[in-house]
Amino acid sequence: DNDGDYRYQGLLRSSHKFASEISYHLNGNTQERVAFLCPNNASYLIAQWACWISGQIAVPMNDKHPLPLMEHYVTNSKAKLVVTTRHYAKMIAKLCLKIGTKMLIMDDILQISSRRTDEENIAALDSFSIGLEPEFYETSEALIIYTSGTTGLPKGAVLSHRAIQEQVSSLVQAWGWTRHDGVLHVLPLHHIHGIVNVLTCPLAVGATCVMLPKFDAAQVWRHLLVNARVNIFMAVPTIYMKLIEEYENNLKDREEEVRDICSNKIRYGMTETGMVLSNKLEGERRLGYVGLPLPGVEVQISGPNYEPLVTGDNSGSVVVSTDHASGELLVRGPTLFSGYYNKPEATSKEFTQDGWFKTGDTARYEDGMYQIMGRTSVDIIKTGGYKVSALEIETQLLAHPSISECAVVGLKDDTWGQKVAAVAVLKPGCEVSLSELRQWSKERLASYASPSVLKVIDTLPKNAMGKVNKKELIKELFPDSAH
Repeated sequence: DNDGDYRYQGLLRSSHKFASEISYHLNGNTQERVAFLCPNNASYLIAQWACWISGQIAVPMNDKHPLPLMEHYVTNSKAKLVVTTRHYAKMIAKLCLKIGTKMLIMDDILQISSRRTDEENIAALDSFSIGLEPEFYETSEALIIYTSGTTGLPKGAVLSHRAIQEQVSSLVQAWGWTRHDGVLHVLPLHHIHGIVNVLTCPLAVGATCVMLPKFDAAQVWRHLLVNARVNIFMAVPTIYMKLIEEYENNLKDREEEVRDICSNKIRYGMTETGMVLSNKLEGERRLGYVGLPLPGVEVQISGPNYEPLVTGDNSGSVVVSTDHASGELLVRGPTLFSGYYNKPEATSKEFTQDGWFKTGDTARYEDGMYQIMGRTSVDIIKTGGYKVSALEIETQLLAHPSISECAVVGLKDDTWGQKVAAVAVLKPGCEVSLSELRQWSKERLASYASPSVLKVIDTLPKNAMGKVNKKELIKELFPDSAH
């Protein structure tokens, strides 16, 4: 990270030391919830490992969240302790004072000792056992990750140690992680993507993880093009858009270098499931598709009454029915979460009677690969008897020379059921009208999929993971169409 380099021995030693402090403040109890707020550096890892070594359930928070949302994380999870660094101590102290929860500040010496790699350090590590008995981790919970909360306050998805291990094993096998790899980490560490895919996977095989405090497009390109230790980078669509902008503005003269380091590996997953579908490490990758199920994961595309249309796993897929071109994606397997914390009814509602998790996403299976069409509730637009994918329309509109970012939504319409509306952020100095956009779209979109409404705004509101909350966008910009 920005403070220096670390070895595994030093990180483990610091984590073990801090685990003792956590245990002391929790009177030796286990499976208590411990909320923590740390920067994107080694302190996050020490806090998380310390929670697990002492047998607690880690509840990571994000500094981009407003204080009321952090309060929800702490109170909803019934956290007995809030851990933070000196950087956030003043803010967290106010929160803890308000709700009456203990606060524990990580001492700077923890990070200093993490960098020690001398013989004394290694000998000290060898002299104690790390964590509790293996049997404890077989049956215990590890992590509560809060969903993005597009339908109310975020729910805490509980992940067991076993589920995390299954996710990591599946990804290590599918993506060929080895100790020789190095990943550049710029993602928030309160989300499954940043925690499991980009941090836990490399650490599980002894690889290198280079952590940046926040995303900066120019800095990321410098690491990708110059840092010999980095050969893997994972992010979200918003970040890739910013990287493309930086490339077009400042790196066009290095096109060959950029082309050499970039490859297209699209994948699909969510908080409750971990990674589900992924393009193969080797072999065909089709633009816009998310490949096949990962090892250990079963998927099903279901019809309106949850009847199976397509079922599949890592060994292959079977088309059961061709009555529908697409349907809701269901997931089953050991990588799934245990349930929503303290919400048994909400948990039960998200599963079918035979144990499939309902993702709420519409998918289709075509020529041996799966494609995600979007959230069923906001990304599937029913207009004039047709079902169209907002994501597919957005992909086409982003090719327009004047459009920098866009979001497509469906608005209520008495004649068509729904009409297609585009919300666009334009590139500096550019203009575009609805008639011009519809004319430009003729060769790229079916007439019923072409936007009939265009709203130009300065910025698209996004959450910490770069997602646009389309329900809130409709409420704000098109209140008459809000459900």
